[in-house]
Amino acid sequence: MGTTRELPRDIYEEIDFHKYWQVLKRRWLPAAGVFAVTLAMTAAAVMTRQARYEAEGKLLFRSDRTSTFTGLGEGTGRLEALSMQNNPLDTQAEVVRSVPVLEETIKALQLTDAEGNPISPKDLAEGLKVRGIAGTDVLHITYTSDDPELAAKVVNQISEIFIRKNIQSNRAEAVSARAFIEQQLPKTEEAVRVADLELRRFREQNRIVALEQEAEESVKLMATLENQLAQAQAQLADVMARSAKLRSRVGLDAEQALAITTLSQSEGVQEALKQLQQAQQQLAIEQTRYREGHPTIANLQRRVAALNTLLNQRVGQMLGQGPARVALSNLQLGDVERELVAQFVQSEVERDGLNRRIRSLDATRSELRQRANVMPGLQQVQRELERRLKAAETTYEALLTRLQEVQVAENQNIGNARIISPALVPDTPTGPRKALLLAGGGMAGLLLALATAFGLDLVDRSVKTLKEAKELFGYTPLGVIPLIRTGKIRPYAGNLEQPIPWVVVRDLPRSALGEAYQMLQANLKFLLSDKPLKTMVVTSSVPKEGKSSVSANLSVAIAQVGRSVLLIDADMRHPAQHHIWDLTNAVGLSNLIVDQVDLDAAVQAVMPNLHVLTAGVVPPNPIALLDSKRMASLLDTFSEQYDYVIFDCPPLAGTADAAVLGKLADGVLLVVRPGVVDAASATAAKEFLAQSGQNVLGMVLNGVNVGSEPEGYFYYAGELSDQDFGARSLSAIATADRTDS
Repeated sequence: MGTTRELPRDIYEEIDFHKYWQVLKRRWLPAAGVFAVTLAMTAAAVMTRQARYEAEGKLLFRSDRTSTFTGLGEGTGRLEALSMQNNPLDTQAEVVRSVPVLEETIKALQLTDAEGNPISPKDLAEGLKVRGIAGTDVLHITYTSDDPELAAKVVNQISEIFIRKNIQSNRAEAVSARAFIEQQLPKTEEAVRVADLELRRFREQNRIVALEQEAEESVKLMATLENQLAQAQAQLADVMARSAKLRSRVGLDAEQALAITTLSQSEGVQEALKQLQQAQQQLAIEQTRYREGHPTIANLQRRVAALNTLLNQRVGQMLGQGPARVALSNLQLGDVERELVAQFVQSEVERDGLNRRIRSLDATRSELRQRANVMPGLQQVQRELERRLKAAETTYEALLTRLQEVQVAENQNIGNARIISPALVPDTPTGPRKALLLAGGGMAGLLLALATAFGLDLVDRSVKTLKEAKELFGYTPLGVIPLIRTGKIRPYAGNLEQPIPWVVVRDLPRSALGEAYQMLQANLKFLLSDKPLKTMVVTSSVPKEGKSSVSANLSVAIAQVGRSVLLIDADMRHPAQHHIWDLTNAVGLSNLIVDQVDLDAAVQAVMPNLHVLTAGVVPPNPIALLDSKRMASLLDTFSEQYDYVIFDCPPLAGTADAAVLGKLADGVLLVVRPGVVDAASATAAKEFLAQSGQNVLGMVLNGVNVGSEPEGYFYYAGELSDQDFGARSLSAIATADRTDS
């Protein structure tokens, strides 16, 4: 079967007004004191407050009309902010509050203190307020003083001084601007000259007239050269093919063909060749007629040799000493052969001419390409130099124009502020009325009082109410003992450091406290249904929670219904029961455990059905006695002789005495006093009881403030008064609720 997880209470818990009311009831005294002091201080301040008068004036800010009409000096004195989020009026307000303006005002009005010394600008600024009116160009100036005439004079004087300084500031701007421009003009002019000179030198060094036009022409010329080069290469291919064909037909190389052509056109060579051929023919004829050695043959042979020498000389003269060698048979060609040789020579001439043309075109193209490669860099440098020149010229022209403007503005009486509302002498004081101030003081006192009450309650970490105790411990509340705040406290006795509780149930059984203890014993009677409750340990989380008084009064309440009760003071560290009952503590529980005395001698009867066993001599180690077998044996003896055995044990904080006896007894009864035990100690006590395996019967809420709990908790709450008990008894009740051992 599933379970529904419950949300934390603080998530849905509504505002508990009753809880807040209880806080105020607990802390009403300091809260009332704070409220009274605050209200008294406010009243004193209002009554001694001197009347204050406030004078006000207004300044209007606008651009200079003269500058607008002339078009010169428009920027001078203009209200501008450094950031879009800033308001220029705020800047002017700070100028109004500046020390120079305030010092001139003090000097002009001769403002002095009580000793006759001039006041400081800081003192004057305390009564001065300057602010811009939203949505306008108006500055609002106010000054507060106990002298109405002085207040008006201060506002008017500050306004006049500000306007005068504003005009001076605007003029100073123009003077400063003119001086700066005059200083910069020579530098700018020199920059223009240098930039122009650098551009001119660059153009001269790189032979630049119009670089952009040159680039366009270079592209066109490159295309033309490429076309011409292609045509020349095609023509060269044709000529070379024709030359190769002619060379194969004539059987000569180019030099030989050229030489033959040259010699065939020489008359001297041809004449010598003709004579040589004739002499050779005649020699051949004569050799048929005469024998070798005949004078005719010899003469003809000498003639042939001479003509041959002559021919070689003339050929050498025509051809020079070149490598060409021409056979004499080729010196005289036929018409066809001569035509072929001429064509071959012409073809070679064309080939040579085309080669030179191609080399020339290729060289020109290379130069253009080289120029084209450097042209982007030249263009970049030229543009940079032109930009420098243009920037320098623009700056120079702007400075000249600005110089004219500031010279005009310097001679103008310009200002961007004027008084639109002078301050008048106020006739009524300023500030809120006395009734309103008193009401405000009362409200402040109320808030401070509330803060004091809740602050003190927040700092106080103690458990304050029965409800908080129930939520913190979670144990069943078996009884609630109310707190009575009246009467005198009984004097201290012995060496106790706290008031001595009285046995209220014995002395005033019909009181509200007596009825509360009767209710406690009735609840204990019906607590265990399976076996009767005979032995119990009464303890608390911390000291001063009233465990000893609860033990004593609970014992009386049980004895009054006819049950025999043994009340044992087991707090051997700070015993208290012998003081409560006015008994001797010479012999007690510690003596009984070590067999120094028997039970009858140690137990003392204090009233019918009630015997008290005091703590006895304080031992050095109480826990060793309480955790002994002798103690367990004694507890069995006590249970046989008495109907109820109640142990008054030390608090749980710092001792284990209550835990040791709690394991021997039927259960533990925890006393909780709101306002004494804190949350941390309560949590520690609860964890200690759980870890030690104690049978917690429940808890008794002692000293509960009736006024701090909801109505209906206590039936007798309204009956607790001085008339119920009398002065001495009421003192005893109050003392019993405020002490612990």
